[in-house]
Amino acid sequence: MTDQDSYIDEYEVYEELFNPLRIDRQAHRRRRLRVKHVAKRSPGQVIAELADETSGLEGGFDTTYQPSRYEKGWLLSSLRAFYDQGLITDVLALVKGGKEASVYRCAAHPATGMAFLAAKVYRPRMFRNLRNDAMYRQGREILMPDGRPAGRQADRIRHAIRNKTAFGTQAQHTSWLMYEHMALERLHQAGAAVPRPVAASENAVLMSYHGDAQVAAPTLNTVSLERDEAERLFREVLRNVELMLQEGLIHGDLSAYNILYWVSADTGGEITIIDFPQVTDLHTNNKARFILERDLQRTCDYFVQQGVPCDLTAIVDDLWARYGQTIDPDDLMADLSRLMVPPRDLMGREEETLELRV
Repeated sequence: MTDQDSYIDEYEVYEELFNPLRIDRQAHRRRRLRVKHVAKRSPGQVIAELADETSGLEGGFDTTYQPSRYEKGWLLSSLRAFYDQGLITDVLALVKGGKEASVYRCAAHPATGMAFLAAKVYRPRMFRNLRNDAMYRQGREILMPDGRPAGRQADRIRHAIRNKTAFGTQAQHTSWLMYEHMALERLHQAGAAVPRPVAASENAVLMSYHGDAQVAAPTLNTVSLERDEAERLFREVLRNVELMLQEGLIHGDLSAYNILYWVSADTGGEITIIDFPQVTDLHTNNKARFILERDLQRTCDYFVQQGVPCDLTAIVDDLWARYGQTIDPDDLMADLSRLMVPPRDLMGREEETLELRV
């Protein structure tokens, strides 16, 4: 059996764990004859039984945060790998809930040198409503749980995704998660204001936490700024957008809702850009300019409300003229290999200063 085959087997195990027969009618019809004399259960009963079955699997991983009965099984199983690796010692609080993923404040293991870490846990298919991501998948390889391209399994996986099978949905979900992790690695190494990635599992990303023991950093859309502060932060957002373009990436969902803002006595007000599953390749996606312009439009909408003048057309034209060139298809694999650069020691890296035209 090849490594790729073993990944497929892991997906099939995941499918069985989360009972995809409830959501895949074709699979249900194909397998119906295997099940005999089983009373029909409601969705609530199925989820409750899953929680009961998995609650005893966590072996000592007791958390301060008390998840709901329906949340407990998938939450603890998603984070158990980080606990076993000595990266976290506890789950303290839910800091952000969502249809696709939730973020938790975790107590970091002392060996990490941090007090807290943030765990972004993608929700199981039975809870999750994935948005249409066809526009963002243009030019993107399918990534496996270790972050590598699917290779010879890619055609099978794409077929499953097109048919919207349970396996295809899970493979698509894992690829999204790995793109977020790889984008964070790449951008953090380049000096962007993004969370520092620590680890990834098949269903969660562990990263630096922004906030304190009482509250996580709020998103920028909930904050009102003084004019001078708003202008400074707008320049910092544009610095990050340009840095992403230098790396051949576009955020894909940038707005004040995906920018954290935190004020500390040491550094003052700082932003952190989050949520990268829709990250788009600048050179291989034929909708790249549209996505870039939409990102900047949403960002400008917020800063204009804070009194910052924003010439959207001038900013987009300037950035596109400098970074919007295309790459020959023969160079696509070389571009992908840059995404797979392994993490490096970031200590001591000098911050690069980028000159931006605002």
